[in-house]
Amino acid sequence: MDIWIKAAQLFLSLAILVTLHELGHFIPAKLFKTRIEKFYLFFNPWFSLFRYKKINGKKKYSWFSKASPKEWKEDESTTEWGLGWLPLGGYVKISGMIDESMDKEQLEKPAEPWEFRSKPAWQRLIIMIGGVTVNLLLGFFIYTMVIFAWGRVQINPQKMAHGVSVHPYLTEKYGISSGDKILKVDDDTLYNLDELNKIVMLRDISSLTVEHSNGIQETIAIPEDIGLELFQNNAFPAFGMRSTSSYVEVVDQASNAEKAGLQAKDQLLQINGEQVTYFDEIQNALYANKNKTVAITVLRQTKENSNDTITLNAKVNEGGTIGFAVGVSAVQDSTAVETISYSFLNSISAGTQYGLNTLGDYVSQFKFIFTKKGAGSIGGFATIGNLFPAVWDWQAFWMQTALLSIILAFMNILPIPALDGGHVIFLIYEMITGKEAPQRVLEIAQYVGIFLLLGLMIYANGNDLIRWINGGF
Repeated sequence: MDIWIKAAQLFLSLAILVTLHELGHFIPAKLFKTRIEKFYLFFNPWFSLFRYKKINGKKKYSWFSKASPKEWKEDESTTEWGLGWLPLGGYVKISGMIDESMDKEQLEKPAEPWEFRSKPAWQRLIIMIGGVTVNLLLGFFIYTMVIFAWGRVQINPQKMAHGVSVHPYLTEKYGISSGDKILKVDDDTLYNLDELNKIVMLRDISSLTVEHSNGIQETIAIPEDIGLELFQNNAFPAFGMRSTSSYVEVVDQASNAEKAGLQAKDQLLQINGEQVTYFDEIQNALYANKNKTVAITVLRQTKENSNDTITLNAKVNEGGTIGFAVGVSAVQDSTAVETISYSFLNSISAGTQYGLNTLGDYVSQFKFIFTKKGAGSIGGFATIGNLFPAVWDWQAFWMQTALLSIILAFMNILPIPALDGGHVIFLIYEMITGKEAPQRVLEIAQYVGIFLLLGLMIYANGNDLIRWINGGF
């Protein structure tokens, strides 16, 4: 059931985003009196689920058809509206434009005044950036309304008596330990722990001011490439709330934990003779013994309902793990979790800033993609679907939809042929030089862009398939 709930949320989110994106092209095209031949939600190779067109004042419908009815083609002045069966996006077919339809026959005829190619370059530019603009503004608008309706939940570090949970890599490399309190980022007081991971991973900072568990404060220098460093060393999330984790929830198949005999529901007591209560203590103990064998003492309930204390020997891999997940018994400092309410005007400012931060963080993540680890982490529709919760939660749905809207805006403005950004590059070239790019160049660029996008889609969804086979989903 979980997978269907996630799939339904993904489908609805994409339907909203694609429709509004294409309206971003449709509306300025209409304002500039450019003919729109088709407006489709989802792609329709070979056949369409539904078609609609108004001809001579009469509404015409067609269900599950392979092509538009013949009489529809006789009146090209009105738009055909349709629903495709392939939910990979959507499109607006604009007369006189080289697009994914590759309709070159129309372009071999003399240009008509209602065609895209007959319009001034500045009008064509506005038409092309319309979809990106709508998606960007939509993301900001959704964030604004979510913050206004539900407020913003934040974790106040000043109220965390037990300090933060810290990935052991930071302890080893920079001396920041679990139980420390993070007071400042550079010279700014930290008010929300949730933002700290984004700040450290994706934004330019130079120092963290921490208060160690012994009460001593220290300002620790942070290198510029700290985000890439943490990413490559699997040290993310770097910070979190401390939680007691005393039992094993899942043991990975064929892992060192399974080979050692660890079982689900085992209660963790000690690692190498040291008592472990918090999750970060388990994480730290294993990380400190990378590529070594550790003795794990657990309390196990037998079939006779008696409790046996068992010591297991497990080999820790180079990443500091042995292949199991722990269950959280209790989160410390739950009183530090606060909900901040906003007036409507204040929510506009907060929502816009959140959207700008989201866009900036997403752009910053691209430096990870050009690494071996980053390339392997690229995902397709299954990965996107997993962004949504397993239960229908409108607040979470709208937050993820806003994120996808901003991602869609950024991806579409990339200067890749077949994307909006590719068309924009050629239009800017024309506006600077005063000459249109040759039609043949536009055709070849469109083909190249389509092949690049198809290749990326196959690669991303192939990664999803491999993760599913390996039990990663």
